[in-house]
Amino acid sequence: MRMLTFLPLEEIEAMEKWEDNKINQAKEVLAFELTKLVHGEEEATKAQESARALFSGTAHDNMPTTELNDADLTDGSIDIISLLVKSGLAPTRSEGRRNVEQGGVTVDGEKVDDFKATFKKDDLTGDGIVIKRGKKKFQKIVIK
Repeated sequence: MRMLTFLPLEEIEAMEKWEDNKINQAKEVLAFELTKLVHGEEEATKAQESARALFSGTAHDNMPTTELNDADLTDGSIDIISLLVKSGLAPTRSEGRRNVEQGGVTVDGEKVDDFKATFKKDDLTGDGIVIKRGKKKFQKIVIK
């Protein structure tokens, strides 16, 4: 951290003594400082907010978002595989199905294990839903 940030040495030395849950806070500080160096403070703040929203399972304004319209729905609903493909989280329907069957897909923090799961228009209005594939790939899905 000494070589990667411009934080005061006293602050870095204090962080080096952190244990357990505090270690994650140190990682968050490091990620913020590195992002700030490369992309600027505004982008670092956006990235930090998005990461916090992702790991808390809630939607956030800075999250990558896919907007659907009524034409994307079939009889007022859409299946999980179509959502994965339309959002870009899965390149093909078969890959999306495989992700669901292997337990790698969550919607609003709940694991989806049925590849036939569908979502109604009401589920996608307002704040929409957050689909997560794996640990780091996610999209907020809303309907226009």
